[in-house]
This record gives sequence, C-alpha cells and structure tokens, in this order.
Amino acid sequence: MTDSILSSVWVVIPAAGVGSRMEAEKPKQYLKIADRTIIEHTLACFINHPQVAGIIVALSSDDPYWKQLNIKQNKTPIFTVEGGKDRSDSVEQALVYLRMVERIDDDSWVMVHDAARPCVSQLDIDALLEIRSGESVGAILATPVRDTMKRSFPDQFRISHTESRENLWHALTPQLFKLGPLMKALEFCKTKSIAVTDEASAFEALGEHPELVKGGHENIKVTYPSDIQYASFLLKNKQKDS
Repeated sequence: MTDSILSSVWVVIPAAGVGSRMEAEKPKQYLKIADRTIIEHTLACFINHPQVAGIIVALSSDDPYWKQLNIKQNKTPIFTVEGGKDRSDSVEQALVYLRMVERIDDDSWVMVHDAARPCVSQLDIDALLEIRSGESVGAILATPVRDTMKRSFPDQFRISHTESRENLWHALTPQLFKLGPLMKALEFCKTKSIAVTDEASAFEALGEHPELVKGGHENIKVTYPSDIQYASFLLKNKQKDS
C-alpha cells in the first residue's frame, strides 16, 4: 500500500433521506442547531482534517435546501451527486462519482458518515483511520451496548425475552472501507436483494468481518425531536474544548 493512499481519504455523506421520524417540516439534516444546520455541523467534522482529500454529499434530486447553505470554500473540496431511494443507492452514486470523475483508485479508502451525526470527535475519526495500516477489510466506529436489551414479540409491545448484551455493539459512523470492495459489496447485495442497513452489513453479506473501533457515546444520530437538545449540548461542549 502506498503512502499516498494512506495519507488521504474521501468522505461520503448520504443526505437524500427525509428523516420522517423527526416529524419536521424539512429533512432533519437541514434543521438548525446554534444557527447552523445539522449537516453543516457534520461537514465541519471533516473539513480541514489533514487526511481528508474531499467530501461527496449525495442529495435528493428535488432538494431545495442545499443551495441555501452558506458553505465557504476551503482546502477540502465538497462535491454533490444525486442520491437514490435508499442509503446504499446514495453511497453507490457517490462511489461512482469518485471512480469516474475524480479517478480515485479502487484501493483508496472511503469513509461513509451519516448526515445527521454532527458530534463525532476528531479522536474517533483518527482512531478509525489507523486501521488502514493493517490488512483489515475495513472498520466501523461502534460502542458496546450498556443497557439491558429486550426482544419483543412481533408487532407487539410485550417482552418476548432478554437478549444477552455480551459482545453486542451499537454501530456508528464513519465506516471505513476501500472504494472497490465497497462497490462490490453493495452491488452484490443489490443483486441478491439483501437489505443494507450500513456499509458493514454489505461486507457481512459477503462473509467478511469488518473491525470494530470503539468510539464515543457522544457520536449520536439525530433522529427524534428530543435529540436536538442533546446534540446542542454536545456541540456547545465540543466548541469549548476546541
């Protein structure tokens, strides 16, 4: 593996979803926290990172909000592509752009990150990037499950049984894989009609076992209205520490 491949990574942010669980008037990534949209906070986690070569944001074809943002040009270029119906479709479109337009090699590393995870720390990003020096197929940020886990009966709000939390992890993002193998995994799942909930699940479908890199519990995904207040608190603390 060459030093140039190790020194730079591209970031893909699928942002074509509507976030229906937020029950807001616009997609959740465009809701504001402290005078900035969530997606602007998310982009700030990667802009000017010394190992990030560029960012690709996959948008809905009828997105009216992106152009309204005041995203300043900086040394980290930001490009947009038209996303798809599902997250995996948006990621695949971004990978095609990287391969065909930016001429990125299939052995180059790509980080995929949720548009509504604005609180990921630089330490966690750096820890994830460290796996590139080995022979890993890839890795994800994750946190060990701390709470007692209950399984319900199908379509019922009653407990079926308690799940053991031993060796259970909450999957987070970013998730880091090489461009070529990630495209292959996504295409395989599409061909086999396998649901892809995150990039790691696509590799799991191929029988691969991505690494788990322990991340911070502050790396929340803004999903419900109550998450806005918590994310605001975390971002304020993050700004104080920077």
